[in-house]
Amino acid sequence: MSIATVAVIGSGLMGRGIAYAAALGGYQTLVHDASSEALARALSQIGRDLDAGVARGKVAPEGAEAARARLSTLAELDDAARAADFVIEAVPEDLALKRSVFARLDALARPGVVLSSNTSALSIAQIAAATGRRDRVLGMHFFNPVPKMKLVEIVRGPETSEAAVAVTAEVARGMGKETIVVKESPGFVTSRINALIGNEAFHMLGEGIATAEDIDKGVKLGLNHPMGPFEMVDLVGLDTRLAVLEHLHRTLGEKYRPAPLLVQHVKAGRLGRKSGRGVYEYPEKK
Repeated sequence: MSIATVAVIGSGLMGRGIAYAAALGGYQTLVHDASSEALARALSQIGRDLDAGVARGKVAPEGAEAARARLSTLAELDDAARAADFVIEAVPEDLALKRSVFARLDALARPGVVLSSNTSALSIAQIAAATGRRDRVLGMHFFNPVPKMKLVEIVRGPETSEAAVAVTAEVARGMGKETIVVKESPGFVTSRINALIGNEAFHMLGEGIATAEDIDKGVKLGLNHPMGPFEMVDLVGLDTRLAVLEHLHRTLGEKYRPAPLLVQHVKAGRLGRKSGRGVYEYPEKK
């Protein structure tokens, strides 16, 4: 099947980034969200991201305008699913929610359409079990911020077909991404490693070994990471990181037990940039 139209289900932080990459990559891009306000915010942010790409010389002005013309927002899931050649789900990291969305997508999308989930840790087998097309369900794990991050993890479930993996790799390449293929396992490759790094950083901060600033600086300059673990968790969301660690703790054991300081921050509403305060403070968000 030739892929011309990509539907992105969910217009939050990840969904709008995925929509940006899809539209810039030449796909007719349909963005669905139940909230009209969320869709309006997503379109506005995508526009700002395109303008920033032009300003940095990464996106040609005509390319940005063409991407804008390829973007459409749809309030009804039915319309997005029926029109799509390929679907990328980007709703919150909640298994019951994702299974519900996939059951509806399965009923609405054409029989050959691949349904992918932008999950960072959840079971593809359990998501696919909500559908009648388990061979055409897989994970498509993007990284934040999507416009800048090159990697997509393609996560194959136990029944995912080679054809579905190949189509997904083709779509990712069209969006300008590099891919790796991962067999389903809790946390896949990157989330599993990143969870350990970030959790250890919280242990060190809680023990007073170094300041957050110095831990971030050490990881960036000493390990050549583009972002420190606290900068990253504030961007991703401390609640999201905690949910991943709790899942990994349940499935992989004690070494993934969330650090007490991370748990305290989440209970206190210190969720990162989106709340105005995480490890660091962001006064403009207050």
